This record gives sequence, structure tokens and C-alpha cells, in this order.
Amino acid sequence: MNKIIKVGITGQSGFIGTHLFNYFGLQNDIERIEFKDEFFQDKDVLDKFISQCDVIIHLAAVNRHNDPQVIYNTNIDLVKKLIESLNRNNSVAHVIFSSSTQEDRDNFYGQSKKEGRKLLIDWTKKSGGIFTGLVIPNVFGPFGNPYYNSVVATFSHQLTHNEKPKIDLDGKLKLIYVGELINEIYRVIVDTKVYPELKLKYTSEIKVSELLEKLNSYKDQYLNNGAIPELNTTFEKNLFNTYRSYIDYKSFFPFSLKQHADDRGTFVEIIRTLSSGQVSSSTTKPGLSRGNHFHTRKIERFAVIKGKALISIRRIGTNNILDFKLDGDKPAFVDMPIWYTHNITNIGSDDLYTQFWTNEFYDSSKSDTYFEKV
Repeated sequence: MNKIIKVGITGQSGFIGTHLFNYFGLQNDIERIEFKDEFFQDKDVLDKFISQCDVIIHLAAVNRHNDPQVIYNTNIDLVKKLIESLNRNNSVAHVIFSSSTQEDRDNFYGQSKKEGRKLLIDWTKKSGGIFTGLVIPNVFGPFGNPYYNSVVATFSHQLTHNEKPKIDLDGKLKLIYVGELINEIYRVIVDTKVYPELKLKYTSEIKVSELLEKLNSYKDQYLNNGAIPELNTTFEKNLFNTYRSYIDYKSFFPFSLKQHADDRGTFVEIIRTLSSGQVSSSTTKPGLSRGNHFHTRKIERFAVIKGKALISIRRIGTNNILDFKLDGDKPAFVDMPIWYTHNITNIGSDDLYTQFWTNEFYDSSKSDTYFEKV
């Protein structure tokens, strides 16, 4: 049996922190030690947190502020508070620090990251602790904060909220998807190797104008017409999943389908896809449910053909449940966002007929299906 590694994440509630925390919840060899932002304001509480951790991932930082000096001062202060607590606990935990490729730029954020990494290297020399300094390129992915985390988040939010994106500088973006970053961090944890400066490679490169063009195509094909766009690369799948995470699901779904009727009966086109995928169907008896699981990469569509259904979804790590009632007399579909657990319940008196589409064939060895009640 593998040793259980106790991992705490400062900045747990942030963009990367939330993804890390959720991902670690799926690993059998990781125990999550919960962190809250206010821990930095109370030495005793911070010390208790530090004392429980085998690994501490230090993500807490300020990226943007009207006063750049505040960015530098805050980020350095957080590192110093972390080191002071490590020293009070005589901790030899593995500290993983998230730095940035902006280290080499002449700005307060980059300099705070560079200096913070140096401070932690000095701590390891004096304490015998273990340190890994990750130098990370631009990160994008679902649930990032627009106008803060990345231009991908900003453009995606704008295009799903009837706002017009603006390109200030059409430079090349070197990006890493948040899921890819998390896999790298997990590898560092389980390998237990020391990397004072580990420069992570970007996994995709794209001009800002090309990025906006792709996102605009997603708006036209998916948001306006309900079609799944052509997704030929891993980057395109990750970008599409990121884009659709910014949609206001309660106002967008259920998406009405056009029903054609004649003497023979009815015909409904459920999905147009320029991608690959698998279509399946099911019947569900009255009062029963299917699902109660979530996916981290799959794109999935539920279309009710006959009967009455309640589709419920809940983002992992939150308590807010979104409910959608569908009726086969008015055909409609709901798409399942990644990292949302979901189910479908027959709320009618007759059998429920549902058709499902997913963008990849089912493979039990890598099903990307994690069970959790809505």
C-alpha cells in the first residue's frame, strides 16, 4: 500500500488551488489538509496547518492590483509568514512554490516571485527542508477569473456574456492547461525529487488574434447553434471545455430542439458534431435516476426524447444545484460541464427515453467517470 501523503495548498480557493484540491480528492495516495486564506492572519492556526503537512504547495499570491508595490509587498510577506511558521514547527515538509515565467520581466509581480523563490531556497539550506520552485507559463482552464487569471478567461467570459473582446497586443501566448499543470505538480509530489528551479514547458502556443478567432467560432457553432465544433487536438478540446465553463447554464439550457412531425410520427435532430463521438440511448422507469457522477474531460449531451425528466448538476466543491426540467413533448437537451456531478431522474408516470452523446468512446480503463451524488 502506498504511503498517504498529507498535502496542504495555500491559495486553495483560487483558480489553480481549486483544481488541485479537487484533483487530489480523486487520488488514493493523497490526504488533503484544508487551508483558508485567513490562516495567514493567525500564527497559531497557520502553525497547526503547517504541522499537519508532508507537502505544502504555496500558491497564495496577488497577481494584479492598482498599486504594483502592493503586489510585491504582499507576495513577499506571504512567503516570509510561511517560512516563519515552518521554522516554528521545525518542519522539513516538501514546499512546492508556484513561480512564473514573468520572473525575468521587469515588473513587481515577476520580481516578487523570483525573490520569494530565493527566500525559500535559503530556508532549505538552513532547515534541511525540501523545496521545489516551479516556473510556470501562462495557465488557462475552466473557472479562471476573467480580467485576472488569463486572457482566455477574459475572452471566454466576454463572448458568453454579450461583451465584445478587444485585442490590446497581438502577441504570441505560451500556454499550459490547468489539468496539465496539475499532473506536473502531482508528479513532483510522488517523485519526491528536489527541483530548486523547474521550468515547466508550455504545451501550446497561439497568437491572441488566433485565440479570439477560435473562441468566436465556438460562440457561433455552439452557443448560437448548439453544434459541437471540430476538436482535432488536445489543446482545442481543453480550450472548448474552458470556453463553455463561462456559459450561464441556467439561461442557456435546456436548449430547444426543432421537432418535425408528419403522419409517420416525429423526427428530432439531436446533435450536429464536427468532432467524433458516441451516441447511446436509455429508458428509465418512473421515480428512478441515472448518473450521480462527473467527468474531468468529457463533453456530454443529454437529450430527452419521450417522458418527463429532471436533470440536476452541481459543481464539485460547491453546494449550488442547478435543476432543469425537460419534457419529450418539447424536445431539448442539456450539456454536462466538466467537474459538475450530474444525474437524470424520471419525474413522469411513464418510461423516460433519453439519448446521450459523448465526444469519446467509452473505455473502462480510462472512463473519466467519478461517482458523487448531486
